[in-house]
Amino acid sequence: MKFRTEVDIRESGQKIDVEDKIFSIGSCFASEMSDLFGQGQLQTVNNPFGTIFNPFSINTAVKRLHDSEFYTEEDLITFNDEFISLDHHTGFDTRYIHQTLEKINAKLEEGNAFLQDTDWVIITYGTSFIYEFLPKKKLVANCHKIPQRYFEKRLLTHHEITDAIYNTILSLKDICKDEMQILFTVSPVRHTKDGMVENQLSKSKLITTVHEAISGLENCHYLPVYEILMDDLRDYRFYKEDMIHPNAQAVNYIFEKFGKAYFSEETKDFIKENFKIHKALEHKTEDEKDPKYLEFKKKLNERIEAQRKKVKHKIF
Repeated sequence: MKFRTEVDIRESGQKIDVEDKIFSIGSCFASEMSDLFGQGQLQTVNNPFGTIFNPFSINTAVKRLHDSEFYTEEDLITFNDEFISLDHHTGFDTRYIHQTLEKINAKLEEGNAFLQDTDWVIITYGTSFIYEFLPKKKLVANCHKIPQRYFEKRLLTHHEITDAIYNTILSLKDICKDEMQILFTVSPVRHTKDGMVENQLSKSKLITTVHEAISGLENCHYLPVYEILMDDLRDYRFYKEDMIHPNAQAVNYIFEKFGKAYFSEETKDFIKENFKIHKALEHKTEDEKDPKYLEFKKKLNERIEAQRKKVKHKIF
């Protein structure tokens, strides 16, 4: 007797190896997945523009990364005594213009360099809604808590989403390795502030357009992350207290399914051991001279050294 509808990720012919580089961009779910890649000691860069949600803004970010086009004073606005880029998350806002630009352009430079040697790109779309900043007639990635009267909110059209996806793919194919793979996902996080009906409309536009846009395209794939949470993990015990964001158990479940479909056997073993080491490193003691603790650290360092010999990049 079955008590749940399980959603599987189709086995990939291309596998992620221990030396592969993974670039991710998009919603907060992309960051949670990237954190797990990092814990597993894979090479990863996530969201050089901070958390962004809609396809138009993600395409803007990828284009700037592709062109290595630095931001200047003219690209910023001021609000509440802070200098702000409307293309970026609020984490880049500072009280000094040179600090904001340094943070933005350092991440842009890092992202550009990483993309040139990237093997996998994961794009997570969160919403079809977008805001236009009326004083500049500019579509933005984040409103930075600027009063609503300065913005006009609307749904991106099917044509706008399609163009954004195609242009993103073109930029990535141009800057990344020839064999680079792009994995598209739709975030399972509900945007309840838009309204529940509006959130479903927004997500459905993303899912439909992604499927249509990448149909028949080599190196482009869809990961059913949204479907796993909605249809497989639909119980509220898989959500955080806000009942909106997936909790750690749900994220780990999705990551495990992803790994089963996309990791090589060597990568699976490498990540599994690194997760155990990561947990062991969190162990604390009040007596650091305790012989048992010293023996524990000695064996842990030996395990770390054994892992280091498996890869060329720096770990731990």
